[in-house]
Amino acid sequence: MAKLQPLKSGYYVWQYVPSIVAAVIFLILFLATTSFHFWKFFRNKVRCTLPFAIGGIFEIIGYATRIDSHNNTGNLMPYCIQAVFILLGPALFAASVYMVLARIIRSVHAEDNSVLPIDWLTKTFVLSDVVTFLVQAGGSGMMVSSSLTNIGQGIVIAGLGLQVLSFCLFIATAYVFQRRMRHSPTAEAFDVAIPWKQHLYSLYAISALILVRSTFRVVEYSMSNEGYPLSNEWTLYVFDAVPMFVGMVIFGVWYPRDLTPFLNNGASSSEAVEMKA
Repeated sequence: MAKLQPLKSGYYVWQYVPSIVAAVIFLILFLATTSFHFWKFFRNKVRCTLPFAIGGIFEIIGYATRIDSHNNTGNLMPYCIQAVFILLGPALFAASVYMVLARIIRSVHAEDNSVLPIDWLTKTFVLSDVVTFLVQAGGSGMMVSSSLTNIGQGIVIAGLGLQVLSFCLFIATAYVFQRRMRHSPTAEAFDVAIPWKQHLYSLYAISALILVRSTFRVVEYSMSNEGYPLSNEWTLYVFDAVPMFVGMVIFGVWYPRDLTPFLNNGASSSEAVEMKA
């Protein structure tokens, strides 16, 4: 039977022995959903969905490493790998979510209803996502060193806080766009072949799930290694693994393949359909 072991320095990076059963279950779930996302990507060539699929790979690596950590709680490397990859995966999900909103707006030719110019909309939120990714990655790397653990935790919290703020602003931006569309809808908005509202609602749902997960992570790191979240494994699965898996399912079901950007250069709708195919 596996026992909780400290590092050579005597410090316990784990507060419990990671469950093999739970890690295997979510490894299989993320493997299935990630495979589905890559299949959809290679079939439909919707480039904005690639970060989402790569985020699934991060989740797979994270939970696969937790399985290895079951018998290696005294080894620092497996702990660091699982912590970093599970922490960073949702940032890649976020990148796709941001880009899909721009695709929705373009598909119904509603650039005038966007809060920001359409090119800046994507650049602004994706740039914020890149920054949060790098900040969290840097903080995670510093946490590997025992002398920099507290500083690293503070940096990770800052990155997660920025991610929460970005998503709040993103949801507000999407809502304002939807409200403007109610008052000034475009002709394309009534096209039944463009289910833009369904995709918008799916973005709301995924954003809410990532918000819940990121808020949990802020609380987790704020309470340090001896806090309740890091001392009780069930919190990771309930507030991180489950929301991210559900988010992958939602994005897979309402996959944005039918959001063909409106062509301003006068191309016909038949040409747009051919480009989408």
